[in-house]
Amino acid sequence: MKNNKIVIYIGLLAVGLLLGWFLFGGSSKEADHNHNEVTQTNQMWTCSMHPQIMQPEPGDCPICGMDLIPAEAGADGLTADQFKLTANAMALANIQTTVVGKGNVEGNTIKLSGKIAENEEANAVQVSYFAGRIERLNVSFTGEEVRKGQLLATIYSPELYAAQQELITAASLKESQPALYKAARNKLKLWKLSETQINQIESTGKVKENFPVYATVSGTVTEKLVEQGDYVKQGQPLLKIANLNTVWANFDVYENQIDLFKKGQEVLVTTNAYANKEFKGKVDFIEPILNTKTRTVDLRVVLNNKETIFKPGMFVTANIERVSSSNDEVLTIPASAVLWTGERSVVYLKTSQDQPVFEMREVKLGNQIGNEYEVLEGLFAGNEIVTNGTFTVDAAAQLQGKKSMMNKDGGKVMTGHEGHLGMDNNASNKESDHTNMNERLEVSEKFQQQLNSVYNAYINLKDALVKEDSISTSANATTLLNKLNKVDMKLLSDNKAHNHWMSLEGEIKSSATSISETSDIKSQRDHFKHLSSHLINAVQLFGINEKVYVEFCPMADNNNGAYWLSKDEKVINPYFGEAMLTCGEVKQVIE
Repeated sequence: MKNNKIVIYIGLLAVGLLLGWFLFGGSSKEADHNHNEVTQTNQMWTCSMHPQIMQPEPGDCPICGMDLIPAEAGADGLTADQFKLTANAMALANIQTTVVGKGNVEGNTIKLSGKIAENEEANAVQVSYFAGRIERLNVSFTGEEVRKGQLLATIYSPELYAAQQELITAASLKESQPALYKAARNKLKLWKLSETQINQIESTGKVKENFPVYATVSGTVTEKLVEQGDYVKQGQPLLKIANLNTVWANFDVYENQIDLFKKGQEVLVTTNAYANKEFKGKVDFIEPILNTKTRTVDLRVVLNNKETIFKPGMFVTANIERVSSSNDEVLTIPASAVLWTGERSVVYLKTSQDQPVFEMREVKLGNQIGNEYEVLEGLFAGNEIVTNGTFTVDAAAQLQGKKSMMNKDGGKVMTGHEGHLGMDNNASNKESDHTNMNERLEVSEKFQQQLNSVYNAYINLKDALVKEDSISTSANATTLLNKLNKVDMKLLSDNKAHNHWMSLEGEIKSSATSISETSDIKSQRDHFKHLSSHLINAVQLFGINEKVYVEFCPMADNNNGAYWLSKDEKVINPYFGEAMLTCGEVKQVIE
């Protein structure tokens, strides 16, 4: 009996253990299952085009109606103003950074562009000292070299003919009327006849009908003002003669650079005609009056030209060392790192050494020194800043609601109608499909080719604005519209790409139509600013299988700055034309 009780107890214990295993094991699994459910429940959902939308469950975007996607977990340790880029975005935009350091301004040089001009101090105008008819002109063409004393022309002068007769008559009376004789000789001297010529007339007693005109200076004939057979008045210019043994090199200096130059500075001048040579000169004159149209002053360098290397009208480049009143070191950053909007200047700081984490930083700039700017406030030595691909970083900041070029307080996401990369903030503020500029959309090569045709028409339009040809600008805008109408949206199978193109196409068409309907160059340039911003957006999004340069002029649009697209790295400004042809710089290269 006792053994039976032990067996029963053991059996009950075993049953209890088995029951407990079932109960607690199941609970553990259930707990794990519930934990996973909680984890899944904590997943947030966002819109790929409107990342400010965050919802706890999947569904449609309340703005554009697109399906929501799972939101990525935020990067640990980021502040409210910081944001992170993907490795793909870094590679696509070729984002490069530079560590800011201090440099001595004495070692920096400033590059200026200019033109060769005649040295006005050495120029002369050959005039006729008596009235008459040009019987013979010995200068055949402009550019001919003449030497001092060379016979330039012979002139028949009735007045001079009569004056010679007076001298011959007075010569016979010089003993009795010396005053009359002296007056007759002096009259001929006033007409620049030499003593030898006057003595010859007096001794021979013969009157000369034609009198020679001799060159008073040596040089190159730059302009013929008369032709053979013309009647000329006393003192009338016959020829313009330039002495090209020295020439002027005139350079434009912008308003904010004026204090960087002083008279007597050494200059190294180069020209494309002699690519491997440098020519030394010194600053001879700095114009005291500012040109209000170009906001520049002329800086003049006198160059030795005895070997006739420099021709008037030739383009030249000057490298001039910046003058500083002290040896203080200043902080400088590359010009490509800076974005402007109105009076604000901003850069993007890479805040993590190992991670692509960025933050906008406002800076106060000083003078431009070559391709760099002095930094007065906002950065310190050792800071790492973005120097290439700055636009893409700014777009990421805008789309993630962080502080950006056009939004210094953050919290608001820019839409396509508000302007690509903050460049077109005057456009209408309505919601639209605007993708994250960190990623390029996948589209067919045929669509890219059609977009490339629109881009080529845009380049022709831009070139017409450079030439300030409003009629050609209007015609090229019409051509652009025709190319735009031929872009086949059916080639965009992806719904996202289709929506983006519809939005951009409307903006491009609106701006191009406005340009085509006006002949006022100022109005055309204003619409061109908007056209450029949206086409830059399109090229960024879809690509055109061609390298494109995004260029920027800080003085365009009433000093608010404006952008444009170019096939070439060389800056040719469409907003000012000849007045400020080279104002601007490359801000980004779209591969």
